[in-house]
Amino acid sequence: MGTQKPANASQEGPGIRFGDDWKKSLLLPAKDNRVKTSDVTATKGNEFEDYCLKRELLMGIYEMGWEKPSPIQEESIPIALSGRDILARAKNGTGKSGAYLIPLLERIDRKKDHIQVHVVIATPGRILDLIKKGIAKVNKVQMMVMDEADKLLSQDFVVIIEDIISFLSKNRQILLYSATFPISVQKFMAKHLQKPYEINLMEELTLKGITQYYAYVTERQKVHCLNTLFSRLQINQSIIFCNSTQRVELLAKKITQLGCSCFYIHAKMMQEYRNRVFHDFRNGLCRNLVCTDLFTRGIDIQAVNVVINFDFPKNAETYLHRIGRSGRFGHLGLAINLITAEDRFNLKTTEDQLMTDIKPIPGSIDKSLYVAEFHSVNSDCEAEASHPGGGSEAH
Repeated sequence: MGTQKPANASQEGPGIRFGDDWKKSLLLPAKDNRVKTSDVTATKGNEFEDYCLKRELLMGIYEMGWEKPSPIQEESIPIALSGRDILARAKNGTGKSGAYLIPLLERIDRKKDHIQVHVVIATPGRILDLIKKGIAKVNKVQMMVMDEADKLLSQDFVVIIEDIISFLSKNRQILLYSATFPISVQKFMAKHLQKPYEINLMEELTLKGITQYYAYVTERQKVHCLNTLFSRLQINQSIIFCNSTQRVELLAKKITQLGCSCFYIHAKMMQEYRNRVFHDFRNGLCRNLVCTDLFTRGIDIQAVNVVINFDFPKNAETYLHRIGRSGRFGHLGLAINLITAEDRFNLKTTEDQLMTDIKPIPGSIDKSLYVAEFHSVNSDCEAEASHPGGGSEAH
């Protein structure tokens, strides 16, 4: 839906040639010559000038080092400028922020002294508090953007979000960006969005290719069960999830005491150290990584073929993101869930919401279900096979 340049575009502004002389005054950063993935290079060939943006905004875009719009920006910018609601799926690191910030900034009238979006960036609870106190007046807001919409529309936040919307104008525009479309997002979309334009620029984050099992254990049996899995599964690399930073560190220490190589990572670590751990794990320097849900989004490590939920997650969306760390790019994956009596309700809820079947762990697990070199071209990745006898798999 790109717009054409007017015939006299080259003469816009007094003595300034559009796309020529005015660019010479820009303070451009050093050119980024790093290899880029198709997530940002597979474009239609549009230019930022194609969207007839304000000169100051264009200058800021180029001085940020953004040379051409990425695919998500090509899809989002013209639709957002038209005022239409958007529901978009896009990975982190593909220009998603620019996809909504550019049209958001373009639509601001700086002569008007109220939030349209002059812009407010806030957590849901804080902005709602300011609205109710009469400090943030949002009745003239044009655009509301929710990045990581699946999180913002989870049961923890959705009531607050809907309360905020009740203070907005009826003809406001809502832009949702999410890696997944869980039921919470779909319900919200049906209730609050008007004929939204849907954009999907990423592979489906689904359960396809991932075989899922659970084992009932007590809390005290978990470490022993994990050690059994290490000895009997053919693990290339594994990610092991815990529900707290303290449990991550304790488990990592126990795994090391068992004689297994192990890294750990969580949000309370310094960013520099987290980056180093992630880099080393991705490069294969360690077989097992223990982590919190910090590691569930935007992480692609093809060598991971086993995910273990040492602690079962509290909701289905988190489960989906966790086990999605295996089975990447068409590879096979195995998800093992250690379930205590307290987890039974969450297990059933997760199965129902994701419309999947998490089976009891069998006496033997067919290696062709999760080990690439054992996979037959003619076998069905989604087959729930568990062959009797033979093999050194987990039980």
